[in-house]
Amino acid sequence: MGFGMAIPVGPIGIICIRKTLTEGRKKGLTVGLGAATADMLFAGVAAFGLTIISDTLISQKILIRLIGGALILYIGIRTFYSKPSASEFGIHTSGYTKLYFSTLFLTITNPFTIFAFIAIFATFGLGAELNFFSALTLVTGVFTGSALWFVFLSSFTSVFRMKFDMTRLRRVNKIAGVLIILSAVFTVASLFY
Repeated sequence: MGFGMAIPVGPIGIICIRKTLTEGRKKGLTVGLGAATADMLFAGVAAFGLTIISDTLISQKILIRLIGGALILYIGIRTFYSKPSASEFGIHTSGYTKLYFSTLFLTITNPFTIFAFIAIFATFGLGAELNFFSALTLVTGVFTGSALWFVFLSSFTSVFRMKFDMTRLRRVNKIAGVLIILSAVFTVASLFY
């Protein structure tokens, strides 16, 4: 389930690809682990039936979506206007913790992920009959599957990393920026449907 939930390449997947191309596989994987942790938290809320958290996310979905949309828009604009430097071809070892937690926070600002997990769990007949061990196994599986997707995505992307020169990296920034900005617009626009 985690693998299937992570596969659609949205703003987090685009950020993972861009970080891998510009800063290396470890940075891309760090983005993925932040997203996988958020998926695990949402799966935990759905699997363990933490209704207080679920109800809070549901009741504050407009505010959370607006904050998430604003953050995604900011990242998109920053990405669009960023200029790659020669140092981006080197390996960066700083900023992993900040990158991990910022991705975790950004992913959590999409409360509709919890609805997807609840719907998937219901589809598979997983509900209140889950005991603690079964729910823990399910949540662990979601994290593992999601993390595996990002391992695959960052590994696959890193194959092309050395084929990118400064001109191509500028194009990647422009394309990634536009796609992330469109994701932000969609996030906010979905409030009105």
